[in-house]
Amino acid sequence: MKKENSKNTQVGIRLNKFIAHAGICSRREADMHITLGSVKVNNKVMTELGYKVKPTDVVHFDGQRLQAEKPEYVLLNKPKGFITTTRDEKARKTVMDLISNATKSRIVPVGRLDRPTTGLLLFTNDGDLAKKLTHPSTGVKKLYHVVLDKTVSGQHLQQIKSGITLDDGAIKADEVSFVHGASKREVGIALHSGKNRIVRRIFEHLGYEVITLDRVLFAGLTKKDLPRGHWRHLSQSEVQQLKIL
Repeated sequence: MKKENSKNTQVGIRLNKFIAHAGICSRREADMHITLGSVKVNNKVMTELGYKVKPTDVVHFDGQRLQAEKPEYVLLNKPKGFITTTRDEKARKTVMDLISNATKSRIVPVGRLDRPTTGLLLFTNDGDLAKKLTHPSTGVKKLYHVVLDKTVSGQHLQQIKSGITLDDGAIKADEVSFVHGASKREVGIALHSGKNRIVRRIFEHLGYEVITLDRVLFAGLTKKDLPRGHWRHLSQSEVQQLKIL
């Protein structure tokens, strides 16, 4: 009797990792969806968490066919006037329009910037990394340049640093100061919170109107050599730095 040659056995990628690399969600979330029966392999519901996807397998998630993709990481310097969503039923301009030529892979934004806000926005199909960078426990640093409608008082800066209470709870800046060499209407503020419109709400709470808001740093990534409205792929060293945060 001939023994089976193990070298001829196809070795695939774990199903949860396959789903994560398709940009759907993290591996942990993928396990939940697999358990709930949301995933089909070769038109059969697959609930086996350890299943390894072979090159010949066809995988569907909620009826959508997934393609095996290599992880992609694209950094955009977002201009104002674009909404952060993968599609918009009102046909408004989205950030996806700006990075349409970056890759053929299905990449999605990590977090969001509201329509009038400019600055750094990361896109990826690496579901694990996206989940990590948006989870509050990771403490990803985000630095914003804020221009306000009037001079900011030193007392208010101290309040922001010490902490204020908004409708959805307490918040305090990691760092806040006047922008060196600029007017007292310009402030730099660093936060790790991912709450919606948090910078605008902080200053509105204290009686200011935000004229412009620009994210100049995200998780160690900067806007250096990246003009407004342009994008670039992350370097291998940048990806490694994000993964060890």
